[in-house]
Order: sequence, then C-alpha cells, then structure tokens
Amino acid sequence: MLSDVSCTLPVSPALPTLVDALSAGGTAVLVAPPGTGKTTLAPLAVADRVAGRVLVAQPRRVAARAAARRMADLLGEPVGGRIGYAVRGERRAGPATRVEVVTTGLLLRRLHHDPELPGVGAVLLDEVHERQLDADLALAFAVEARATLRPDLWLLAMSATPQADRYAALLGGVDGPAPVVRAEGALHPVTRVWAPPPRPVAPPGAGRVDPALLDHVAATVRRALRERDGDLLVFLPGAGEIAAVARRLTDLAGEVAVLPLHGRLSGAQQDAALRPAPHRRVVLATTVAESSLTVPGVRVVVDAGLSRVPRTDLARGLGALVTVPVSRAGATQRAGRAGRQGPGYVYRCWSASTHERLAAQPEPEISTADLTGFALQLAAWGSPDGAGLALPDPPPPAALAVARETLATLGAVDSDGRITARGRAFAAAGIHPRLARALLDGAERVGADRAAELVALLAEEGLAGRDDDLAAAWRRLRAGGDPAATARWRAEIRRLRAALPTRQGGRAAGSDG
Repeated sequence: MLSDVSCTLPVSPALPTLVDALSAGGTAVLVAPPGTGKTTLAPLAVADRVAGRVLVAQPRRVAARAAARRMADLLGEPVGGRIGYAVRGERRAGPATRVEVVTTGLLLRRLHHDPELPGVGAVLLDEVHERQLDADLALAFAVEARATLRPDLWLLAMSATPQADRYAALLGGVDGPAPVVRAEGALHPVTRVWAPPPRPVAPPGAGRVDPALLDHVAATVRRALRERDGDLLVFLPGAGEIAAVARRLTDLAGEVAVLPLHGRLSGAQQDAALRPAPHRRVVLATTVAESSLTVPGVRVVVDAGLSRVPRTDLARGLGALVTVPVSRAGATQRAGRAGRQGPGYVYRCWSASTHERLAAQPEPEISTADLTGFALQLAAWGSPDGAGLALPDPPPPAALAVARETLATLGAVDSDGRITARGRAFAAAGIHPRLARALLDGAERVGADRAAELVALLAEEGLAGRDDDLAAAWRRLRAGGDPAATARWRAEIRRLRAALPTRQGGRAAGSDG
C-alpha cells in the first residue's frame, strides 16, 4: 500500500527499519515527533508486510476519523475501501479494508469479545505517551493476547515523546526489550513570546475558567494576528472555553475564519479545521491537537496554558473533569505545532517564571482518574487486581479498592472480585458502570428506548450543556435545535440499544455497535 503513495514525510526513512524489526521479533516501539507522518505512513508500511488487517488504535474519535481520511486521501480513495475506521456508534469499513483505525475503547471491546483477534495481523497503538486508561489497558491486554494466543500478531507502540524504554520493556520478551525505532522530526525554530495577563486571574479548578483569562486569550489572538503571518492554533481546555473565546472574536468574521476543533463536533466541522483553506484561519482547539492531529497552515500557536483532566473523589467514588495548568512537556508539544512549515511563534499566556514551576510531565490517568471502569475491564479480562499484566504503571491500591467496592455494590463483581453476568452486560455497554446499571435497570422500568435516550444524554460529554435540568435537555435534543448534537445523541442511542441484552430489545452483548 505504501508503494501507492507518492509523498514522503520525515518518518519515511525509518519505515524499512521498522518493518524489519517487526518481521524479526513481532514487536517494536516507534518514536517520532508529532507531524512526522507516523500515524499515516507506518500503518501503510505494515500492511505491505503482514497478512490480515492492520488495526490502528487512537485515543480519540476525532483523531481516528482524521487518520483514516488522511490515509485514504494519500491512496486517492474514499474512506471505507482499503482504509476504514470504527468509532463508538459509527463504522466505515468493509471486506476489502486492510487498515482500520479504531478508538482504544473499541479495541478493548474487541479484545474482550475475542482476544485472538481473528483476521487481524497487526495492532498499532498510537499516542501511547498520552497515558489514557483505555490505552494502558489495550496495551496490556494485547501483550497478553499475543503471548498466550497469537504469537504471530505484530504489536507496535507509537509515541511522540522519546521516553520509550518503558514500552520497549513491556513489549519485549525473554530475549530482552522490543527494538526502538526513532524518526527525526523536521521542526523549524519556534520563538517563544511570554504574554501573561496584565492582571492576576483566578487559578483553574473544577469550575469555569476565569473569564478574565479568556478575555486575555482573545486579546493575544488579535495581537498575534497583527504581528505574525500564517494560521493560528489556539489551545484551550474545553469546548466551553472554545465557544467563549469564539464569541469574543466574532468581529473578525470576513477577515479571518474562526474555527473550533474538539471531539463534540460533527465530522464536517472537524474537517473544516483539518484541511487547508485559501483564507487565514484561527483554529480554537483542545488538547486533541497536541499530538493526535495535524492542523495544516499553522505558523503561530497561542497557548492558554490549561488542560482538562479526569480526577476522582475517593470518598464519593465518583470522577470528574478538572482544569489544571499544562505541563512543561505538554507546552513544548503545543509550541512545536508552529514549526512544521517554517519558523514559527508561540504566545504563552503565562510568564517565564511561572513556566519553571509547571510540572515536568502530565500525570497518567491511572494515577488520578476514577478507576471504576478500569476495574471492570480488569475483571472482565480475568485479572481483577491487574497482577501480571503489562501495565505501564500499577493502579493505586486505594483507588482500585474503592473502584472494586463500587462494582460489588452495583452487582458487577462477586466477593472475590470476579465479574458476574451482570458485570459482563455492563462491560458490553461501553460506558461507565454506573450508567450501564442505569441503562439495564431503566430498560426494565421505562422501556429500552427511553432508557437509552436518557443514558445517552448522560454518557455523551457536552450533550446536556450547562443545564442541570435533564428533562429540558432531553426535550431540546428531541426537538433537534442543534443538529450536530442531536445526531451524536441519536447515534449513541442506537449503540446503547444494540448493547442491551436481547431480552431487553437489543442484540447480543459483545457487538461493536
């Protein structure tokens, strides 16, 4: 397939070494900076040398769709032929598909359904450095499946950061660590511009970001438009802040296109931000643009300096998203987006002294997030405590204990931590165990359709907006006032209906949906 591609990217010289390493030992780690082409060219190179389908796991739906579209474009084909994708509630793939891009969550469900992964010749785990829970589990389960059931399966971990020794050890065997193949980036110099707010702003937290900081970000965007050439990529913590800054820039219409980029958007809206345009653009993005996606035309980055990450309250056993300062490593990745096509600039909305006090690396989700769904995955795999699995970090004992107690209360595991039939039904739903319980119990009380509608509203981030009145949000979605949100909601309803046990109106558990 790679022979059908005429373009070369910085990762290209490393590809022969990579496929030779996989041919020799079956496992490898590819380290390549963002924008070098690892996500698009490595799967095509592997597909040329392996029998069976190549599965590429991405941590986010928007990245999975974008990667599939980019590979199909390189081959001059529509998505759904030799290149396909599957995300929650949507699939475009067929019998002729050789490379299928999936989310890590979907890969986990396929591994649970059949850990042998019949018909699959290689699994490529992209962006493993982001350390999301699903990605850690997918790596651990795939390593065990290869060791016990599929020694012929090629397994490749791909990372944008140079800290690859841990993954090489996890993928390796008795003969030592897996080989690490490195590709050099072609980044141009990026000049830092320190642009702290003129007055102190409230620190980030679980609530909203200080509006004064959003005012300052908008002002910094205007400054950068005056001082520099090229498109701007603006990093903000979430969809709410993106909408707020977009409102502050509405007067730019006609001169500059202001485009959002986050996971709640429709495919068409995401495409608008991910494709070059003849006019100047300001792309307002979440952390999805740090490494998972390439936004063309960017010569300037404006960084608000914030990230939204999961945290858990052990006393309540509940998780939530909180806003925290970006790490220095994250800030470096964001800045690098300005140096793809030529010398660039990054405007950091904080001071140099504040930068030195930032954490060096982001914390992995396993250290801070609610582990209830993670514990359910372990129980479904048959390893309730995760012992012996190739996890990059072990789960914190206290958080795992709280998660297992929650699962026992829900009836998902027995007293020994083994999964129950009810727990397997929860796992098949592909949502948080508490919501899975609401779906199953609700279907018996109010019917499968109504239960799926309400749980989809709660499960899909952002559908309820900031409205605490779920009935009002439900009526708004049924009325179709926001077509993109309604389409996402209805797709999730269909998927949840399909995940219900057959006696409740769905099909057999274990289907991809």
